Amino acid sequence: MGKKAKSNAGKKKALDRKIDKSTLPPPPPRPEDEVGSAKPLDKPALPGTGFKVLGEEGYDDGGVADLSLLIDLEDSVQRRKRGENEYFTALKADLLPRATRGPMAKMTRREQKVSLAQLLFSEDDDCEDKGPSEVYVDQNMVDEDDATMKHRADRLAQARAALRLSLLLREPACASLSLSELCKRKLTQAGKEGAEEALRCADKAIEIAGPGFWDSDEVQLEAEDNPVLDPKYEKNATSPGLANPTTLKLLPLRVSQLCMRSALLQRGNALAAIGDETEARLTYERVFPILEGEPRCARVDWERHSVHVNIGNTHARTGDFDKADSHYKIAEELGSDHISEKGGSEDDGRAMILCARRARSFALKKVGRMDEAKALMGEVIKQKVADDAASAKRKEEEAAKAAEAGGAGEDPAAEATA
Repeated sequence: MGKKAKSNAGKKKALDRKIDKSTLPPPPPRPEDEVGSAKPLDKPALPGTGFKVLGEEGYDDGGVADLSLLIDLEDSVQRRKRGENEYFTALKADLLPRATRGPMAKMTRREQKVSLAQLLFSEDDDCEDKGPSEVYVDQNMVDEDDATMKHRADRLAQARAALRLSLLLREPACASLSLSELCKRKLTQAGKEGAEEALRCADKAIEIAGPGFWDSDEVQLEAEDNPVLDPKYEKNATSPGLANPTTLKLLPLRVSQLCMRSALLQRGNALAAIGDETEARLTYERVFPILEGEPRCARVDWERHSVHVNIGNTHARTGDFDKADSHYKIAEELGSDHISEKGGSEDDGRAMILCARRARSFALKKVGRMDEAKALMGEVIKQKVADDAASAKRKEEEAAKAAEAGGAGEDPAAEATA
């Protein structure tokens, strides 16, 4: 029970520590009831028609619900783990995990989670990896200018900062995503020379997303600027993975699946950079079962598209054009569906088609069919120019309509006064 406060100051402190249950928010839903963006919406959550789900009624939310599950701003996992009373008592006393030193020291746990989301998901307009495609491209490290290399180094440093913050906040899902981003950005920053380090990060991301256990100290090492592995280090994997039965009592399986999809894709890219085409292909293929049942929207179809193009490229690099082209055709069909079906995202569809055709052109070049490769690349460039012009014109028309609609809604008296 503890000692009861006798002084007025002590009684006041004791009273301040008490939680008024009537002011608490509703308890979080059961983990099995949280499905994220897997369930289509009845109407568009965002303007535009690019979020229509193909082949069924409903609209995609653009991944917003999935992002909410991953970042967990409402701290649903901690609330389930601690219980409502203990959680809000710890929150009031500032005892929940957060960064207490450095530039974020004055920020609340929730504010630090928002900063973490920005580190992981925000993209500048001039980012090389901006966009939904995750197709591996071998980087040219010789002719790049200093500004580009600095930008790549800064992006890599952001991913390391995200990993450090994820571990401080004790958010394993964000730690897994940070490691996947580290893998991706290391390949962009260092090319094939950074492939071994990138692969190591991807393997650790998979470990966190999986059903086993992972070593937090081993993961912490990747947050350092120049990680050096101790050959005598003995692994101590005691933290349960996101798909571990213990963890699944606290958070939905979908969180593990989202992290695993990202980690497998990046692991495949790292293996492709190393030159292990067979293992890269097998890794990419592990993404397909996780994507079964996902809605046919542009966001998820880009993921399917990237996997097919990456698998095709593994065949192309070993000289098997026919097997490569079978995957390019599937990737191209994914894009065609968005153009042909009403409500599909035409811009995404055209971009998918161009990406698949570009990959086919490089595959033709690999097998010595140079004339066909050049002709196809010429078509790709011509179509890209036409698509960009059509997209720009459509955006201008939409902006003009929006301005006209806004003008029509103005108060004539207010306008006359102005």
